[in-house]
Amino acid sequence: MSNKKDVCTTECVHVQAVEAAQKNMLPDQEVLGLAELFKILGDPTRVRILRALFAGELCVCDLACLLGMSASAVSHQLRVLRAARLVRFRKEGKVVFYALDDDHVRGLVAEGLDHVRHG
Repeated sequence: MSNKKDVCTTECVHVQAVEAAQKNMLPDQEVLGLAELFKILGDPTRVRILRALFAGELCVCDLACLLGMSASAVSHQLRVLRAARLVRFRKEGKVVFYALDDDHVRGLVAEGLDHVRHG
Protein backbone atom coordinates (compact mmCIF):
# COMPACT_ATOMS: atom_id res chain seq x y z
CA MET A 1 0.00 0.00 0.00
CA SER A 2 1.11 3.47 -0.77
CA ASN A 3 1.77 6.01 1.95
CA LYS A 4 -0.64 8.92 1.40
CA LYS A 5 2.21 11.37 1.97
CA ASP A 6 4.04 10.33 -1.22
CA VAL A 7 1.26 10.64 -3.81
CA CYS A 8 -0.76 13.56 -5.15
CA THR A 9 -4.13 13.85 -3.45
CA THR A 10 -5.55 15.73 -6.42
CA GLU A 11 -5.07 15.10 -10.11
CA CYS A 12 -3.12 17.85 -11.78
CA VAL A 13 -0.61 18.04 -14.63
CA HIS A 14 2.03 20.76 -14.73
CA VAL A 15 2.20 21.14 -18.50
CA GLN A 16 5.39 23.23 -18.65
CA ALA A 17 7.24 20.85 -16.34
CA VAL A 18 6.12 17.84 -18.40
CA GLU A 19 7.18 19.55 -21.64
CA ALA A 20 10.59 20.39 -20.17
CA ALA A 21 11.04 16.80 -18.98
CA GLN A 22 9.94 15.47 -22.37
CA LYS A 23 12.96 17.19 -23.96
CA ASN A 24 15.25 15.06 -21.76
CA MET A 25 13.63 11.73 -22.60
CA LEU A 26 15.89 9.22 -24.32
CA PRO A 27 15.19 7.03 -27.34
CA ASP A 28 14.15 3.49 -26.38
CA GLN A 29 17.44 2.01 -27.62
CA GLU A 30 19.45 4.28 -25.31
CA VAL A 31 17.15 3.55 -22.37
CA LEU A 32 17.63 -0.18 -22.89
CA GLY A 33 21.40 0.19 -23.26
CA LEU A 34 21.69 2.24 -20.09
CA ALA A 35 19.48 -0.17 -18.15
CA GLU A 36 21.65 -3.08 -19.35
CA LEU A 37 24.81 -1.23 -18.27
CA PHE A 38 23.42 -0.71 -14.78
CA LYS A 39 22.35 -4.35 -14.66
CA ILE A 40 25.91 -5.40 -15.44
CA LEU A 41 27.23 -3.02 -12.77
CA GLY A 42 24.68 -4.48 -10.33
CA ASP A 43 26.91 -7.50 -9.67
CA PRO A 44 29.32 -7.04 -6.71
CA THR A 45 32.02 -9.25 -8.27
CA ARG A 46 32.05 -7.20 -11.45
CA VAL A 47 32.28 -3.98 -9.43
CA ARG A 48 35.24 -5.45 -7.49
CA ILE A 49 36.96 -6.38 -10.75
CA LEU A 50 36.49 -2.91 -12.18
CA ARG A 51 37.75 -1.30 -9.00
CA ALA A 52 40.80 -3.60 -8.94
CA LEU A 53 41.64 -2.47 -12.46
CA PHE A 54 41.80 1.17 -11.32
CA ALA A 55 45.43 0.45 -10.31
CA GLY A 56 46.29 -0.80 -13.80
CA GLU A 57 46.09 -3.97 -15.80
CA LEU A 58 45.98 -7.35 -14.08
CA CYS A 59 46.00 -10.85 -15.46
CA VAL A 60 43.16 -13.29 -14.82
CA CYS A 61 45.26 -15.12 -12.21
CA ASP A 62 46.00 -11.84 -10.40
CA LEU A 63 42.29 -11.04 -10.25
CA ALA A 64 41.44 -14.56 -9.09
CA CYS A 65 43.99 -14.29 -6.26
CA LEU A 66 42.82 -10.81 -5.27
CA LEU A 67 39.14 -11.80 -5.20
CA GLY A 68 39.59 -15.28 -3.75
CA MET A 69 37.87 -16.86 -6.74
CA SER A 70 38.77 -19.42 -9.38
CA ALA A 71 40.29 -18.18 -12.62
CA SER A 72 37.33 -19.74 -14.42
CA ALA A 73 34.81 -17.75 -12.37
CA VAL A 74 36.77 -14.53 -12.90
CA SER A 75 37.01 -15.24 -16.64
CA HIS A 76 33.25 -15.59 -16.82
CA GLN A 77 32.75 -12.17 -15.23
CA LEU A 78 35.43 -10.64 -17.47
CA ARG A 79 33.60 -11.93 -20.56
CA VAL A 80 30.47 -10.08 -19.42
CA LEU A 81 32.47 -6.91 -18.77
CA ARG A 82 34.25 -7.20 -22.11
CA ALA A 83 30.96 -7.68 -23.99
CA ALA A 84 29.74 -4.44 -22.39
CA ARG A 85 32.98 -2.70 -23.46
CA LEU A 86 33.91 -1.98 -19.84
CA VAL A 87 37.24 -3.85 -20.00
CA ARG A 88 39.70 -4.77 -22.74
CA PHE A 89 42.33 -7.48 -22.85
CA ARG A 90 45.67 -8.26 -24.37
CA LYS A 91 47.58 -11.52 -24.56
CA GLU A 92 51.22 -11.86 -23.73
CA GLY A 93 52.16 -15.44 -24.52
CA LYS A 94 49.90 -17.60 -22.37
CA VAL A 95 48.92 -14.77 -20.04
CA VAL A 96 45.82 -12.61 -20.60
CA PHE A 97 45.87 -9.13 -19.09
CA TYR A 98 42.77 -6.99 -18.53
CA ALA A 99 42.41 -3.23 -18.12
CA LEU A 100 39.57 -0.74 -17.96
CA ASP A 101 38.42 -0.03 -21.50
CA ASP A 102 38.79 3.74 -21.16
CA ASP A 103 38.51 6.67 -18.76
CA HIS A 104 34.72 6.70 -19.12
CA VAL A 105 34.59 3.43 -17.18
CA ARG A 106 36.77 4.87 -14.42
CA GLY A 107 34.51 7.94 -14.28
CA LEU A 108 31.35 5.87 -14.20
CA VAL A 109 32.53 3.78 -11.26
CA ALA A 110 34.02 6.81 -9.47
CA GLU A 111 30.79 8.81 -9.83
CA GLY A 112 28.74 5.89 -8.55
CA LEU A 113 31.05 5.49 -5.57
CA ASP A 114 30.89 9.22 -4.88
CA HIS A 115 27.09 9.01 -4.85
CA VAL A 116 27.18 6.02 -2.45
CA ARG A 117 29.64 7.73 -0.11
CA HIS A 118 27.72 11.00 0.02
CA GLY A 119 24.21 9.55 -0.07
